[in-house]
Amino acid sequence: MVEANLNKTEEVGNRAKGIQPGAIVILVLHSPREKCWGMLDEISAAGIFLRGLDLNAFDDWVRTVMHDEPFMGLSDQFFPMWRVERISRDERAGGVASLAEQFEQRTRRSISEFL
Repeated sequence: MVEANLNKTEEVGNRAKGIQPGAIVILVLHSPREKCWGMLDEISAAGIFLRGLDLNAFDDWVRTVMHDEPFMGLSDQFFPMWRVERISRDERAGGVASLAEQFEQRTRRSISEFL
């Protein structure tokens, strides 16, 4: 019980710091409009470095991992800040698992193996 409370306190403390490098995020961009998912490497006034993929390719990527097929892995990407519309943590919402949790449930592999 005490451990669960400590984890909860730690989680709240991390949220207060904002989105930090190492967080799994969803990035919404404009001009052109696109959404990306992955691990935040760095965020600065110049832009965002992300290790991830286009959100439209997420399900295909998960399927290839599930079936041990060759696939284009995650890539290191830079997005200039003028293109960034929104960045949010990939978090569980109510009863819906985060994309990282969905990956782990479907593939039975840790997301850290790929990031």
